[in-house]
Amino acid sequence: MPPVRSSGVLLYRRTDRGVEVLLGHMGGPFWANKEANAWSIPKGEHDPDEDAEAAARREFAEELGSPVPATDLQPLGEVKGRKLLAVWAGEGDLDADATTSNTFELEWPPRSGRMQSFPEIDRAAWFDLDTARTKLVKAQLPFLDRLAAHVAD
Repeated sequence: MPPVRSSGVLLYRRTDRGVEVLLGHMGGPFWANKEANAWSIPKGEHDPDEDAEAAARREFAEELGSPVPATDLQPLGEVKGRKLLAVWAGEGDLDADATTSNTFELEWPPRSGRMQSFPEIDRAAWFDLDTARTKLVKAQLPFLDRLAAHVAD
């Protein structure tokens, strides 16, 4: 059975303080009171035969409510965890406070029989690379190293 595929876009910008990346805080009750390792690159699952970059752009728009503000995306490769995640880097800017996410349904509280709707990303923010390392889920950390190498070229 082929692995579940997921694709995303790591948006970055250059500031007078250095490179910053845009991350989304994962929504839902499990992540509500967590900060460390509770942020993610905007991404989502897609069919194996779907173009991965197109899926990354679609998922970015769904999770942040805005299209990717970069026309040129650079591949940062893949990381295999529970899913096979492919990420592209794009340089651009976006108002993190203006983001709006799509939602998902979850039975909450557990075994209550009551379904509730939660945003996939409950907020977004810009972080310098050092801070992003403390915020990002651990499985996605290799993409920060790859981005740092890319912007250093």
